[in-house]
Parts: sequence; structure tokens; C-alpha cells
Amino acid sequence: MTYRGRHRRRKKGRVLRGALSGTALALTAAATIITTSQAAGSDNPGPLKPLTSSSEIAKLRLHENLVPESTLDTLQSGMGGAVGVRDVLRSADRPMRDRAGCRAGESAALPVEPAATRAYCWDSEDATTQKWLPRSVTTSGDADNDGEWGADRVILAGWTHNDRKAGEPADDKGLARVAFIDANDPDDLRYRWVLLVAPLAGGKDFGAVRSHIGGMVWYQDKLIVTAKNGAAHDDALFVFDMNRILRAGVDSREIGKVDGGYAARGHQYVLPAIGSYRLAGGACSTRDDNARPCFASISLDRTSAPDSLVANEWFSPGRTEPARVWRYHFSTASDRTGLLARDARGRVDADEAYETEAVGLRGVLSHRPGGADEADWYTGHAPGGSGGHGTLWRQDESAAKAAQCGSGGTSYACWGQHTRSLSYWRETGELWTLTERAANKDGGWEPPAVPERVLYAVPLSAVDGSVQ
Repeated sequence: MTYRGRHRRRKKGRVLRGALSGTALALTAAATIITTSQAAGSDNPGPLKPLTSSSEIAKLRLHENLVPESTLDTLQSGMGGAVGVRDVLRSADRPMRDRAGCRAGESAALPVEPAATRAYCWDSEDATTQKWLPRSVTTSGDADNDGEWGADRVILAGWTHNDRKAGEPADDKGLARVAFIDANDPDDLRYRWVLLVAPLAGGKDFGAVRSHIGGMVWYQDKLIVTAKNGAAHDDALFVFDMNRILRAGVDSREIGKVDGGYAARGHQYVLPAIGSYRLAGGACSTRDDNARPCFASISLDRTSAPDSLVANEWFSPGRTEPARVWRYHFSTASDRTGLLARDARGRVDADEAYETEAVGLRGVLSHRPGGADEADWYTGHAPGGSGGHGTLWRQDESAAKAAQCGSGGTSYACWGQHTRSLSYWRETGELWTLTERAANKDGGWEPPAVPERVLYAVPLSAVDGSVQ
């Protein structure tokens, strides 16, 4: 399917909606807000600080690199042609459990305030695997205004190989795959894995894409994901074309061309990169906030003009440096669907940037309420170590606010446990995220695993209501 701007404004009673009866969970009462001047951990980080220095903005500049169409066509032809998103969904072989089927530890990872209205847990194998980690989420609500891709409602969840787990094969380091989740029936979500790859040898082969996939945006017909920090060629983002999903016909542990066809480490489908964005000034670094930032997470803002991709960097919760959040506008050219706006030299400049004193940011979202002159920035803080709820801050240039919970409303730690990227499904009004951990009881990546992974949604209106 080619993106045309587009398409079928079909509305169904069976689809995921924030007010769907029978699946919504009761929201807790709105919490009061305390605004302190402290600036670390779960203490109030205060307002965003605009970055206006040309030298600071220059550190955010990207350069676009696209794979030749001939290379992509060669690979696609050699693998028997492309398949569609619907083909992947119809082959979904792993069921998700609804909230009633989640284990106690999984349910405990949900936010305290505001409460999730929709929650799903993974197939038992993926719920407990320590080889893979869930990191990011995007939906067909990002892809198109009507919330659908063709006639389907889809959630994508990005998982990366757990490079912290001892004894893993060196070739597996940095592998990334995406769960294509059929979300047409909110009572029966199912998914299929697709491995991320990159064309080699002029399209006659492919190899693994190495990505921590901390953030992911499906916009129009493109999927943009964060690269592996410090990756070769200074790549910050990888770009994929959702019309070029390919089938790997050989079941093998190899990745790429093998005897009899193509293999993808046991995955039936692959999604080859069609390009990347690298930091124009060189590699990123997490040493301090004066270096070029590493992309920790990304999300889509459909309330900007034009639509934009927003990003954040990450420093560990024990650090004190302010983190940067920033945005790039998407191109409005008809022949550049889903790509960022660039100049004639292939350069992509940030259109807005801030510093935040919130630390340990795992996700960011920008959203401009109707008629507002200034966007709200939602920044998800995750505590270090095992256990403990995070904080979802709403920040602007004037203040930072978050829900409070606990006995007497004494804590900002009310968000989910070890949550990752954020995604706003505009049609349903829902904010989606997911939690990561399945470590053991001591927080180590050795069996037995304690599953705490859950994919969930909260109405953005409930988030706003909890901080007012």
C-alpha cells in the first residue's frame, strides 16, 4: 500500500477507543500537586529552559542518507516481492493476555495515578525471556489521522537484544525486532515478530540492524527508530518503509542469504532499512550535556505545524546534568512521505530545543492542546535499579507538574515501573507506553525471571486531570 495522504475514514464500533465500555478501568481521583524547587530524581525539575544558542542547536543537526532505490528493488525482487502489514497481522501467532490474565507482578508495574484504562501482557515466552527487552511503542494512530493502516488498527512494539545478559552470542548484540500487534479486536490482541535488517551487496543480501530501539515513530509509510548508541557511521536514526516488508523463507539461525534463500534468525519476516540519519558533527556521547546527544527515545507530535518528531537524551538517575528534548519537522513534499524536512545538502536542523532538569528520561511526548500557544512536554522518568514506580512530568517554560500518590499524597512516583517510550493515539485520546523488566528477584539477568512487562494506555486527559 502506498501512502497518498489519505484514506478511508472508516469508523468501527469494535475498535480500540478510550471510552470503550467493558474494558475501561476506573480512574483514581485527581491528585494534588506540590511544586518544589529541587531538581533531581523524582523531585520537581521545574520549567523547561529554551536552548537558543546556534552552537547548541548545531549539535542536534542530522544528515540524511538514503539507500538507492535500485538496491531496495533488487533485494525485494530476490526475496519474492513485498508483503503488506495486513499479511503480517493475519499470520500473528502469539496471543496477548488482557489485564485479567496478567500476573501479579505485571499488574503491579502499572501506574498508580492516573490508572491505566487498557492493559495487556505478553505471550508467556516473551513475558519471561531475558534475551530480549521491550523498549518502544508506536501505533497506526501515529501513521494516519484516522488511526488505521488500511482497514487495520495496529500497535508496534520495539524490542532489542539484552546486551547486559551474560553468555549471549556476540552476533546477537544489538539485534532489534518489532512486534506487529493486531489491535482490531480489543479483547483479542495477537502479534508477530519482524526482524529489522539492512541491505548489503547492492541488495543481493542483508544483515542485522543494530539498534537499542529506545524510540520508534510510524509516520505515514515510514518507520523511524533510534539507532544503537555509538553505532558505526554515527547513525542516530534508522528509517524503514512499511511497504517493503519481506518474507524470509529459510528457518535458520543465520541472518541474510543462505542456501535455499534467505534467513532471519528464525523470524519469518524482515523489514529492511531504506536509510538513516546521522549526527552531522560526529558521534554522540553520554559523558555530559555538552556533547552531541544520543537519541534515547522519540515520538510523534501531530499538533505542531508541520507534524514533527520529538526526541530526548538520557542520563542515569544518579547524574545531575540537564537532559535535552528537541524536535524536527517532517517534510511536506509529496515525494518525501514519512521523511524529515531537509535542505538541499541533506541537512536536517532541529526546530526547537530545551533543557530539562528531569533525569533518567526514558520517553518524551510533545502535545499542544487546542488553541494553546505553547506545547506541553511529557517526560517519563524511570528510577534506577529494580522495583519502584517512575514519574511522568508535564513541563513547559513555566512549570513542571506530576500526579502525587502514596499515603497522604507524598510521592511523585506514580507512573509505571520501568516504562519506556511514549506514543499518543490522537483518535482515541490515549497515551500508550510499555514496561521493560523481567529480571530475577535480585534485579539480575539470570533465571528465574520475575515478569513485570505490560503494554498499557492512559487517556491523556486523565494525565492532565491528575496534575491540575
